[in-house]
Amino acid sequence: MMRTSLALLAAICALSAQPPVEIRVDASVTLGPVKPIYSYFGYDEPNYTYTANGKKLIGELAALSPVPVQIRAHHMLVTGDGTPALKWGSTNAYTEDAGGKPVYDWTIVDRIFDTYEAVKAKPFVEIGFMPEALSTNPQPYVVNWPKNDGKGWSYPPKDYARWAELVRQWVLHEVARYGKAEVETWSWELWNEPDISYWRGTPEEYDKLYDYTADAIKRALPAAHVGGPGSTGPASPRADAFLKQFLEHCAHGDNAVTGRKGAALDFISYHAKGLPRVVEGHVRMGLGKEMSDVARGMETINEFPEFRALPIVLSEADPEGCAACSAREHPENLYRNGTMYPSYTAAAYANILKLADSHHSNMAGMLTWAFEFEGFPYFDGFRTLATNGIDKPVLNVFRMLGMLRGNRVKVESAGTAGPDAIVKAGVREAPDVDALAARADREMSVMVWNYHDDELAAAPSAVHLSLSGLPGKVLVEHFRIDEEHSNAYTAWKRMGSPPQPSAEQYRQLEAAGQLELLKSPEWRAAAAGKVELEFALPRHAVSLLRVTW
Repeated sequence: MMRTSLALLAAICALSAQPPVEIRVDASVTLGPVKPIYSYFGYDEPNYTYTANGKKLIGELAALSPVPVQIRAHHMLVTGDGTPALKWGSTNAYTEDAGGKPVYDWTIVDRIFDTYEAVKAKPFVEIGFMPEALSTNPQPYVVNWPKNDGKGWSYPPKDYARWAELVRQWVLHEVARYGKAEVETWSWELWNEPDISYWRGTPEEYDKLYDYTADAIKRALPAAHVGGPGSTGPASPRADAFLKQFLEHCAHGDNAVTGRKGAALDFISYHAKGLPRVVEGHVRMGLGKEMSDVARGMETINEFPEFRALPIVLSEADPEGCAACSAREHPENLYRNGTMYPSYTAAAYANILKLADSHHSNMAGMLTWAFEFEGFPYFDGFRTLATNGIDKPVLNVFRMLGMLRGNRVKVESAGTAGPDAIVKAGVREAPDVDALAARADREMSVMVWNYHDDELAAAPSAVHLSLSGLPGKVLVEHFRIDEEHSNAYTAWKRMGSPPQPSAEQYRQLEAAGQLELLKSPEWRAAAAGKVELEFALPRHAVSLLRVTW
């Protein structure tokens, strides 16, 4: 077996004219607990939550993670009848009667949160947007994407006290429905991207809204976790200035409610996005842009000693900024159906952790803003995790991440680009061939990826993976995401891209959307505690090797 494997490796190296990438994993050197920062998800359209496909996907998300997944949705306080639409949703939680008296109705909110709670997922509660009856400029109200003409939901309240009471009543309702101990584990984040058109007030008015919101939440549930501002990528000087002024307000500003200095802040959130483009007829991703957002946000937070230890949640962290912008109209988004998306996600996850290590930051969450859309063709080019109930390849990288349990262990790769180089220039020269590894009780998992910003054909990379610190005999399972494995998109195309798959075709697509083994598991003897593995890793493929004993 070893001779055959070495012969194959030599053949791959000859074809690619490159030596194998040496990756060394030492199971005896631990780097601290695995941080499941991947276990956060979100989407614009809250009313898709309780559809059949929505429930199916949320159940799958809950099943892939060893910790409860946290789910964030826009439009949780928006006025309307609950009809779903792209980049829109509503719950009608707050209206006013003919006499101007507040009317609270939690029916749709309950349907959304009950769906999460049924599978032991948790709301990452985004508090927004402005109910029509409270808006200082309510009309026009509905967005009607892609016209994007509705703005009334994005204005400050005409009565901050009524807004605060709405928030307080919301928290009290959730405590009554799910119990104090459960709701104390949730996070409550005010608004979304208040530094751009999601908020048509001033930064100072956002700070005022935060004071009223945080105070209302703490009055209802003193141990609740409150934070913000969920602003856009801090690599932009304008966005960075907004984040900085918010932190300054929470640290030293005049509180609009208490009159004292500062405001309650239990976690800090901001967003990080890549920037794909079409270059010379192909998609070129922008991993460097996303990592620049991550790094700059950490640097800004570190300017405030009182906040350096707070959890950071990237409450949107994605390859670009518009999940509902189909690749049909936006060809730069053609990466979404195939293997580029999962390999990008694997590289982003690893480099976010590395940046957090180097900045001594408490990175808690990397929230993927992708879900599913109802009533659209299969694989229609949206940034989604599933299409008509069929899992896309990207969902399998989260299944792999869920297999990294216990403690991170030491990894050295000769093929890593490194976070500093990626921040400066992305991955435009040699590919980033790197790994993450974790060890739990009687098992170790190693995730290896072959990522490049350019979606171009390339020879596979030969990988020589050395695992040390193992017992005498181990079982090796090799899971793979590539064109042939864990890839319902390839399977659908081979069927002829049927617009309406038959029942049997649908069953086959469901199976193809699951995480697959590359080959049958095999027992390997560890010589002096070491096992040597060799394999070819195609461009934009991801492997997960699970070793048990």
